Amino acid sequence: MGLSNEKGTRKAAIEPTKPMKPLYWTRIELHGKRDFSSPLVWESVSEPKVDAHELESLFSKTAIKEKKKPISDTITKTKSKQVVKLLSNKRSQAVGILMSSLHLDMKDIQNAILKMDYSVVDLETLQALYENRAASEEQEKIEKHFKASKMKENSKPLDKPEQFLYELTTIPNFSERVFCILLQSTISESISAIHRKLELLQKVCKILKEDLAVLRVLGLILAIGNYMNGGNRTRGQADGFALDILPKLKDVKSNDNTRNLLSYIVSHYLHHFDDNAGKEECVFILPEPQDLFQASQIKFEDFVKDLRKIKKDLNACETEAAKVYQKSLVEYLQPFKDNIDEFLSKANIDHENTEKFLSEVHSRFLETTAFFCVKPKLGEKEVSPNTFFSIWHEFSTDFKDSWKKENKLILQERRRRTG
Repeated sequence: MGLSNEKGTRKAAIEPTKPMKPLYWTRIELHGKRDFSSPLVWESVSEPKVDAHELESLFSKTAIKEKKKPISDTITKTKSKQVVKLLSNKRSQAVGILMSSLHLDMKDIQNAILKMDYSVVDLETLQALYENRAASEEQEKIEKHFKASKMKENSKPLDKPEQFLYELTTIPNFSERVFCILLQSTISESISAIHRKLELLQKVCKILKEDLAVLRVLGLILAIGNYMNGGNRTRGQADGFALDILPKLKDVKSNDNTRNLLSYIVSHYLHHFDDNAGKEECVFILPEPQDLFQASQIKFEDFVKDLRKIKKDLNACETEAAKVYQKSLVEYLQPFKDNIDEFLSKANIDHENTEKFLSEVHSRFLETTAFFCVKPKLGEKEVSPNTFFSIWHEFSTDFKDSWKKENKLILQERRRRTG
């Protein structure tokens, strides 16, 4: 959206009849320098009329200064807790504990791995077996002992843990097969988890950028803020404001201390813009706080790392599966081969699609931050989801609390009138 020539002139100055409590926002002016390549939210926002008399009666300056605690009292002391450190058990103990927890025959384990039947031996057990399998040097020592013991008549038998590890190595391609089986069970879920998070972020960006109710709320805040900052050269006559003011609206108290600026804004919105105010059909207009919190925890670089690891794991799975195909007897090839081939084919397509989706959502997110004139924090190359969504999360949480209270008041008022 281009800017009209009228934007070259400042907005008309507002002069309240009483000195007002200030709203310490960072003013955005559209007639100043700006990047024309992308639209801005403040080009779409219109300021509704506000009740100047009501605003002045609630939020004009009072002679009594608000009492605040000394800064030393506001800083909470954290007691350093003693950290408990646990040492890992010795190797033989670990294998011994695993053995005592498994009520299975080695035949059950072999059947699960070769037939891919997890009805008796589940994936969690296979994971434990894989993690406790003999390391290459351990395997060498065990096999060396077996070879030597065959040469001697009265050789001593291995201890139970060593015996157990040896029996696992007798399962055809134990390590390679279990690696592929476990990967098959985790990769699909990992890709789905990334997809779900990206879909959530995409949904929240869409609401913030395109929902008319969000624009209306911002327009209302702009109109009220411009009135309260009337007469101030650095804060007044704003075309827009930096979002970091949103969570601070609740801190501006009314003169009688019975309410705050945010609750006033919510009440004004419900009374003037929502036909369902005070009814069951009244729907919260901002993205849900929980969705915004989850979006704030997202890190694009983590997705890039996760997808890189998934690709590496898929390549490793192909390598391990190839070893099974080469070394395994024909009778042991199925159902492993068909199962893993199908999995690899689908997983590689899913991986490629998720990489594309990540790129799309990342671009969409950066467009959204530019739309709201949010700049990266010091040290950030680009705006992070945490920087952007944390502001919205706090604001939406406070807004929802006020929304519920104001709705209840409207409902009570309606009942009084009809009753």
